[in-house]
Amino acid sequence: MPYEDAIFDPYDKAENKAKKAYEFYESGKLPQALVEIEDALEINPSNSSWHFNKALTLDSISRFEDAIEEYKIALQFDPIDLEILNSLAVDYTRTGQYDLAIETFESIQQSDPDFESCYCNRIITYTETEQHDLAEQMFYLAQQIEPNCALCYYNIGNSLFIRGEYQKAIGCWFRTAKIEPMHPQINYRIAQAFWSDGDIDKAMEYFLAELRINPGDIDVTLDFGLFLLQCGNIESAKEKFNRILEFNPDEPYALFYLGEIAFNTADYSGAEELFNQAVLRDENLVGPRYRLASCALMRGDNNRAKALLLSEIKLVPEDSDVLTSMGSIFLEIDEIDEAVHCFLRAVDFDCSNAQAYYYLGLSSFLRKQFDDAIQFFNHTLDINPKHISALKDLAITYCQIKEFALAAETIENACSLENNNNELKTIHRKIRLKQKTYRFRKFFVSRNS
Repeated sequence: MPYEDAIFDPYDKAENKAKKAYEFYESGKLPQALVEIEDALEINPSNSSWHFNKALTLDSISRFEDAIEEYKIALQFDPIDLEILNSLAVDYTRTGQYDLAIETFESIQQSDPDFESCYCNRIITYTETEQHDLAEQMFYLAQQIEPNCALCYYNIGNSLFIRGEYQKAIGCWFRTAKIEPMHPQINYRIAQAFWSDGDIDKAMEYFLAELRINPGDIDVTLDFGLFLLQCGNIESAKEKFNRILEFNPDEPYALFYLGEIAFNTADYSGAEELFNQAVLRDENLVGPRYRLASCALMRGDNNRAKALLLSEIKLVPEDSDVLTSMGSIFLEIDEIDEAVHCFLRAVDFDCSNAQAYYYLGLSSFLRKQFDDAIQFFNHTLDINPKHISALKDLAITYCQIKEFALAAETIENACSLENNNNELKTIHRKIRLKQKTYRFRKFFVSRNS
């Protein structure tokens, strides 16, 4: 029989495609795996396990929404497959669809109460929704089924870390590492916990341990660079960020942090170049435009500064300190409404941000809303009783409403904290003078009334 006349079973070809997809997947060649499994599904679209494998491949390249659709298709052919349901619930968590995740995990639990993964993975869902009591409940339910699950200890460690219980988190992650020494990024998480707990030496030890295993891990190297910056080791931090650019010249965060180093060492032209490069690589990156606005302000280009800040706000930054600093720039260029917007968002994210409340007081003062200014300044002082600027401006505000006794008392408090501050001494003398003049005028009016 001539070759072209031979009869081939198309399903054999599909099986071969699926087998090749698996081999590519196992060897980390994910784009090739995806092509092969899609070819297999074109021939036989009714194979539940192939849809499942395609979804797993999509998960591995962070295409979670697409993976969810594939899991749903797989469930059409096998609606009670617990592995598929479990993977679907995990992706619901990854995409912020927490109600669907919990609903799916609970359906697994009803089908098989001994399916440990539905408890283990639900720890993440409850951690993400800040229901830490329920996260712990899931941990203990999982423990009854599998007491040595490394992932359970890892997941509950994340919950403890978020709650600031760093030593407990470290204990859980040590247990993870004991059960599964090569658990992904386990040394990194331990390093972060020691760093957050203030143990710099231990943090350094575990950062280095992680980088020995994964020297090309960009996330770890970025965080290690920030750690070194905080420790004051500027040159080592620069080396880490530059090493990232060797792996990936387009990594925007490395460019941004190198820009930060340049900015804070007064190399403003170098900083601007790096910040502009970061924006070109990632137009949604929060931070560079705010810094570029600072550079524009130093050049006296207020219009450029305003335009950059407005574009930064569209990215919805969530760092309270950054928002406060952005607001202070808006104040400098007389954009009070935009400044107040930044300060209010800052205190929404961090109600203990004394500086944001101080600037809200200053904004109210500039608007001549003196009662509001007094409230904001006093709230600043409730958070930080030694906030000199708040004391000084509160005293000035009291003067505006002719409460000279309160003004004098407030400025005296400021002077007691900084008795060598000539500005405060000058204000103190002026307030005393106004207080005497006001008393004299009241006396004069009363004598002639």
